[in-house]
Amino acid sequence: MRWSNGARASVGSQLPVASCQLSVVSGQFQANSYSQCTVNDFHRRVGYWALRIVNWVLSTRYWVLAGLTLLSWLTPSTASAATEKQISIYSPVAVYSLPVVERSGRDYVGLLELLEPLGRVNTDTNGRSLKLRYNSIDAEFFAGKTRAKIHGHEFDFAAPFLIENSRGLLPVSSLSAFLPRFLGTPVNFHETSRRVFIGDVAIQPSFHLDNTPPSRLLLSFSAPVNPTISTEPGKLRMTFSRDPVVSPGSQSITFENQIITHANYSENNGEAELEVDATAPLMATYSSDRRTITLTSVQAPAAAASSGQHPLEPPAAATSPSDNKAGHAITSSPPRRILAVVDPAHGGDERGAALSDKIAEKDVTLGFARLLRHELETRGFAVNLLRNGDNSLTLDQRAEAANVAGAGIYISVHAISQGNGARVYTALLPAEGESKGVFHAWNSAQSAALQVSRIVSAAVVAELQKQQFSAQERPASLRPLNNVVVPAIAVELAPGPDGINDLISANYQQRVAAAIADGVASVRGQLQVQP
Repeated sequence: MRWSNGARASVGSQLPVASCQLSVVSGQFQANSYSQCTVNDFHRRVGYWALRIVNWVLSTRYWVLAGLTLLSWLTPSTASAATEKQISIYSPVAVYSLPVVERSGRDYVGLLELLEPLGRVNTDTNGRSLKLRYNSIDAEFFAGKTRAKIHGHEFDFAAPFLIENSRGLLPVSSLSAFLPRFLGTPVNFHETSRRVFIGDVAIQPSFHLDNTPPSRLLLSFSAPVNPTISTEPGKLRMTFSRDPVVSPGSQSITFENQIITHANYSENNGEAELEVDATAPLMATYSSDRRTITLTSVQAPAAAASSGQHPLEPPAAATSPSDNKAGHAITSSPPRRILAVVDPAHGGDERGAALSDKIAEKDVTLGFARLLRHELETRGFAVNLLRNGDNSLTLDQRAEAANVAGAGIYISVHAISQGNGARVYTALLPAEGESKGVFHAWNSAQSAALQVSRIVSAAVVAELQKQQFSAQERPASLRPLNNVVVPAIAVELAPGPDGINDLISANYQQRVAAAIADGVASVRGQLQVQP
């Protein structure tokens, strides 16, 4: 093939160069005697359309159209990424979100990813079937089939179960019937918004409007919440990504007020949203226990200070003062939270005590620690879980991690098969030399914080007893308590009224964890807030 200016280009090895010539006329490509090209019909068609495409792209008047077409190709992929489907699961043990994938027009979620945060899971697959053990429940699933076996009983999915690269996928529409088979507790599934509520975890909001100038709207919640706050002209929006907030009873509420006029509730893609309409900018403040959010018009920002509440953190996308042309209140950041380091004992090759033939201490401590993390977070603590899998840490590594993190409180979690309720320990220090300045004797590093540790221990025991748990407070030579320089306690979980089965009961563990978190929260004033 030859260009009119003498430059050569090849359309394909099968097309004789001399058989076809092209010339440029008024910016257009034209084929001269194309029908004389000695190629078969297939190559003719390929060559013809290749020439048309080259002609179209290089024509000057099509550049704008080409750019617009390229933009239209890119835009849908960007929008798709921004609206990736997800499902949120709220339980006493964990709160988490998972991606949703679509297969044959149906929504699916990963089986292992769904169950693993809720208990101990083991799986085995040969590509045609998948065997699963969740705590003490055995199940088997079959690729491409709607029927499965769970705990010796047949279960029918709404769509075929899938196995892809050894990963099990189950239809989202079957979750409300599927999960109770494993968890033994009621499950409420909001399918259209993809939100799963396991047990009695839902948080109900209520509204109270104070018409006394400046107008204030008090939103009370049945548990602590931590929404993302954003504003735009005439609206303040609260997005609850990790809080199991549900409808206040009506999707839309109208207020008889000239400033704060409406509140609207909606759910979508694993999140809940409360949107408040107003004719003036609003400032959001929260109570110290995060159970009340107060919306106040910015004409009188001092009203929030007199109520003993603190401004909420501005959203991540908040503008700088120079960009705040809409006149919305930009509030200061709240005080930093106290860091709690929660340490599940044992892990990896170190199984801990054999609580039964099938239950190892390391598994109980990990599940209980995850639940305790959730309870502390809902009470306003930042939490660092030292072990979030089946890995091993030495006692020195655990102490060093707590010391380096600068925690306000360190909580070591153990389990035992004897007795009942819980035992709470503080360090029993050996006789060692005195600390020199900032340097502490390693085996008595706890000495400076021991008094506060005992205060925390007493508060936790009191709260456990208040909740009708048998609880005892004891000093013990239990490492790494004596190596930790911040207030430190160890909690040993023992069986409840139902015996050893309580140690793997999410309901029992949740009640104990809530009592421990309440005890720690009651003495938060004694704990150091990290800068």
